[in-house]
Amino acid sequence: MKKYVIKRDKSGLPQKLTRYREELNKEQFKVVTAKPGATLVIAGAGTGKTRTITYRVAYLLEQGVSPGRILLATFTNRASREMLKRVESLTGSQNVHRVWGGTFHRIANLTLRRHATSIGFDSSYSILDSEDSCAFINVCIDEAGIDTSSKRFPKANVIQNIISYANNTDLEIDKVVVGKYPYFEMLTRQIKRVDAIYMERKKERNVMDYDDLLLYWKRLLLEKPEIADLYAEQFQHILVDEYQDTNRLQAEIIDLLAVKHKNVMVVGDDAQSIFAWRGAEFTNIYDFPKRYENAQGFKLEKNYRSTPEILGLANTSIACNQKQFTKVLEAVKPSNGFSPALIPCADVEQQSAFVASRILELRDEGTSLEEMAVIYRSHYHAIELQLELTKRNIPYRVQSGVRFFEQAHIKDVVSYLKIIVNPRDELAWMRILKMIPSVGNVTANKIFEHISNRVRGSGIGAESADQPDLLDSTNETVPPAVAGGSELVRTLFDDMPAPRAKGAWTKFIELLENLTSDEIRNSPSKQIELILSSGYEDHLHATYENAESRIEDLQGMATYANKYDSTEDFLSELALISTERFLGPTAVAGEDVVMGGEEDELLTLTSVHQAKGLEWSAVFLVWAAEGKFPSPRSLKEIDSEEEERRLWYVAITRAKDELYLTYPLMIVDYKRQTVIQKPSRFITEVPPALFEIWNLEEEAPSFDEPVKIEDNGQEFLN
Repeated sequence: MKKYVIKRDKSGLPQKLTRYREELNKEQFKVVTAKPGATLVIAGAGTGKTRTITYRVAYLLEQGVSPGRILLATFTNRASREMLKRVESLTGSQNVHRVWGGTFHRIANLTLRRHATSIGFDSSYSILDSEDSCAFINVCIDEAGIDTSSKRFPKANVIQNIISYANNTDLEIDKVVVGKYPYFEMLTRQIKRVDAIYMERKKERNVMDYDDLLLYWKRLLLEKPEIADLYAEQFQHILVDEYQDTNRLQAEIIDLLAVKHKNVMVVGDDAQSIFAWRGAEFTNIYDFPKRYENAQGFKLEKNYRSTPEILGLANTSIACNQKQFTKVLEAVKPSNGFSPALIPCADVEQQSAFVASRILELRDEGTSLEEMAVIYRSHYHAIELQLELTKRNIPYRVQSGVRFFEQAHIKDVVSYLKIIVNPRDELAWMRILKMIPSVGNVTANKIFEHISNRVRGSGIGAESADQPDLLDSTNETVPPAVAGGSELVRTLFDDMPAPRAKGAWTKFIELLENLTSDEIRNSPSKQIELILSSGYEDHLHATYENAESRIEDLQGMATYANKYDSTEDFLSELALISTERFLGPTAVAGEDVVMGGEEDELLTLTSVHQAKGLEWSAVFLVWAAEGKFPSPRSLKEIDSEEEERRLWYVAITRAKDELYLTYPLMIVDYKRQTVIQKPSRFITEVPPALFEIWNLEEEAPSFDEPVKIEDNGQEFLN
């Protein structure tokens, strides 16, 4: 067989390369024009990674590579569309749409639609969304004959997350349960049974879930060599963005596709690998040179985002990690004379007051709220700050879309507190009643009707309709529900038939009696702790994949509640933040997304994970204290300190011009014990000269001159 090579057109190439040299820095130009072969590009924060990938695709096309022979894997389809749109602008080519671009799952779907019959599916298979998957799993739980009432069995979404994590990390269900869900270890056999039924039923009904797309793509490449050879030949060049965030399954698929040409360019930053908790595999990028022995290596170190002072802190901090590709970010921006500010605060209230005050100052100086962000390690770290911002009328958005007190688990626990203060609160009763096993809408309605009749018949809560005299400092009116204690609870449920789950119902009644006992009736902090320890913690484990994080939120709320001497005062304060909407009142339910319209100028509050890939002119990193950042919960895992330091690095490198790190010197925990706070180890392990330490002073209150008012010949001071 005679081999014929089609020669490419070289006429315009020198001029195009000249343009590339003008539009790229030296580091970027080397990557864009790199010779074919395995290539690892370590792209530091703010170094123009997206621009480099875009120009690389354009360069390949202008070198004569057919669009259909390029695969561009990104972590969002939007990123792929924007890159390819820019490629089209650079090259003027009308065939850019033929590039195989998109997320791993999109490309998997394109492939499987062509070859579904080879793995036992019709090409018309349906793709289950998350809600459909949970509904499907519930059917499988029933089919497995599992009694979910006698032993608290994980909800469908938790089972879904267990199966998903196992699939994406290539681990057995047993190991996932032991490692991430030890409280369900005794249920491992039943969980595996549900998984087996789930896989079987999906195939019978010609449906796949999100993870199946990758699983069957890999299986296709492993079990059908003729198909694998077809794609190994087709994809002459493979590019992968955000490679540090790939899981094991995704990395294995790329290796299978690159087996022939080995022209695979992976781009990412090992220092920003922060998603191990959801299956991302740090070793994918760290061990890339081992899997591809002759791989070329490039580094992008010119940073276009941050000042030299901010990068000095970031470089010194990440250098403490042992497992990394060493790099030093170099600032393109000149110094603005502002060193990262380290602000020790007397307590949590002063921390919130400082952040809010400084934000208002920056706003007055011309920095838009849109150009400012407050970053924290855990969601509950924003409790006090959200209240402070509300009091000062500073509009804000929460990057996750859910404000702290609007999360489902927070609303659950607050509902218990609400019925203690107001036994007439129907919404609160319905919410907590439906958490009892075997109690659905119908039963909950019957129970509340009984409660409502008891309340009306006994006159409980009637006094609350009359507001106490706010000017009378001697008034010590106690909400009737609290004052009633165990006697009230017995009154409400006397002669009422228990629901089917009698054991759970008995525990529920006991909890209500304890919540209204004399010992804790005026301590919302102790009440929250009691709710957690009396079954709600088990409910979280069974209901949510991120149960530990939600428990941490509630413990944080219990600590925050310490400053209130009554449950009623605590709930009143929460109402301030729950009803505040900068665009007017709107209804809130469950886990609503609450944010302003596009035209609004809003401050951003965000966790570090949610902040990745974003940037702001001024960044406030709050709770930079040992025991808060790094997270003690996260430090339980192997190599977790280095991942926590990478999180710290990501937080620091979000700032363009000004960086503020704050922590309270003293807190009062939920036991009302004073705890002295130390700065985070990530602060103390770097030279103090990298910071400018701010010493906070409270402004003395100012009083207006008294105004004299004459009335009937008498003078009063107003």
